This record gives sequence, C-alpha cells and structure tokens, in this order.
Amino acid sequence: MNERRALGFGLSAVLLWSTVATAFKLTLAEFTPIQMLTVASIVSAIILIGICAVQGKLSLLPRTFLSNPWYYLLLGLINPLAYYIILFKAYDLLPASQAQAINYSWAITLTLMAAFFLGQKIRKQDWIACSLSYFGVIVIATKGDILGLNFESPLGVGLALLSTLLWAGYWILNAKNQADPIVAVLLGFLVAIPFAIGISLYEGASWSHITTQGWLAVTYVGLFEMGVTFVLWLSALKLTQNTARISNLIFASPFISLILLSTIIGEEIHPTTLIGLVLIVGGLVIQQIKFGKKDLSQATG
Repeated sequence: MNERRALGFGLSAVLLWSTVATAFKLTLAEFTPIQMLTVASIVSAIILIGICAVQGKLSLLPRTFLSNPWYYLLLGLINPLAYYIILFKAYDLLPASQAQAINYSWAITLTLMAAFFLGQKIRKQDWIACSLSYFGVIVIATKGDILGLNFESPLGVGLALLSTLLWAGYWILNAKNQADPIVAVLLGFLVAIPFAIGISLYEGASWSHITTQGWLAVTYVGLFEMGVTFVLWLSALKLTQNTARISNLIFASPFISLILLSTIIGEEIHPTTLIGLVLIVGGLVIQQIKFGKKDLSQATG
C-alpha cells in the first residue's frame, strides 16, 4: 500500500512540475520576474504554513530558525530569492523550452560542486555524464550552431546556468541540515519575502495592468512549483522502499513539459532543443546509474 501511495505522490509531483515552464511563460507575460517571485513566494508561504499547521509543526518554526539564524538567512537569500529571480529572468529572455532544459542540468552541476566543496570524488562515469550534459546545453543554447557558438541570448543562457549553480549550492548547504525539510523550506520563504517586497517596490513596476489570468498563473506557480509539489515529492520519498525507482520518474518531466509548451502556449520547439535535452538526460541517467539513490532524490527546480 505504501509503495502505491509513494508512486502516486511521485507521479503527481512530476506531472505538476511538468506544467511549471508553461505557467512561468504565462505569468511573465504580465509580471516582472521580481513581481512574480514576490507573489508566488507569498502563496507558497501561506500553503506551507497551512501544511505545517495540519502536521503540528508550526511550533518548530521559531525554534529551528533561532538554532542557527544566519544559516537560515543565507539559505533564504539563495533559495527562493536569488535562485528564482535569476531563473525567472532566464525564462523571460529565452524560449521556455530552452530555459527549462538548461536548468535541468543542475544535478550535473551538483556533482561538480560536491567534489569541490565536500571533497567527493569524481570518477570516469561522472566526467562522461558532465561532458554529455554540458554538450547538450551548448546544442540547445546555439540551436545546433556548435562551431559558431552563436547564442540567441547569451545573458539568458548565462542566467539559466547560474540558476543551476545556485540550486546545487542550496542543496550542498542543506546536505547536513537535520531540521524538518518542510519547515526549512518555509523558513526560506519567510526570510525571502521581505527582501522580495523591498526589491519589488524599488523596481516600481505597475501592478494595475495585471489580469485575472495573470493572478491565477502566478498563484499556480506559488502552489505547484514552490509549495505543494515539494511536499508531495518528500512524501513519496518517505513512503517508498525504492528511492531510485521514485527518483527516476523525474526524467519524464522535461519531455512532458515540452509537449505542454507546444500545445498550450504554442511555443515552437526547435529540434536541437529536443536533441540537447536527450543529451542532458542521458548524462543524468549515467550519473543515476553511478550514484543510485543519492542525487536526484532531492529533485528539481
């Protein structure tokens, strides 16, 4: 019974994550990246507070934060604040299919950063995985013009790659955190929201033009990119006896996302995006074979 529930939670999380690239583009049509982050973070915080209340974890919030306030301040500034501002800006500059595919290489970035910061050894399989995935990134970013290295939006590609560094760095900082994971994520939002509001006010962008569709889209992002889906994924990993099987579900997400981008918002998927994505996922599969349960159990961003 637990395995069936774990599979249900895992599939639900993957399907919801598959929709967020489309939701990002719909939201960015009306919001600036910082406006989008501000509203989505507030929505996420509200839903996570509700989940913590139901689970009887609200009392853990002040205790957890005060146990290491500077640590949780740093985590919150990295994720969600810096990570999502940069990721949303990348989506603003690039086709969503390109941005999400490049961002998907974060697990490869994590391998390299773990070697540098945690002293983990990189073996031959890891170098093959890294080479394959980053070659896929180049194929996507240049639309196949590999020798010419002609980037449609160098800044967009740079920001998408920077988002992988921030996300991998966040998980490295979290590696030895013994706090309840839902409480830790909620603290990140509570730390980030005042900064996001401040930056949004400084930016001075107008809110008056935003339509009902825009508000619904940003609420969806807050619920299903940052909030509920994370809880579903953690629940799946907690219930299963086969973490590798559940974590492998995440490989379907970017391909489902491409289908949704094409059908819902009519984005043209360049053939080289699909080729590059296959290379990236191929690298991740090689990495998964090597590390088994360890890397993608924390999925996605």
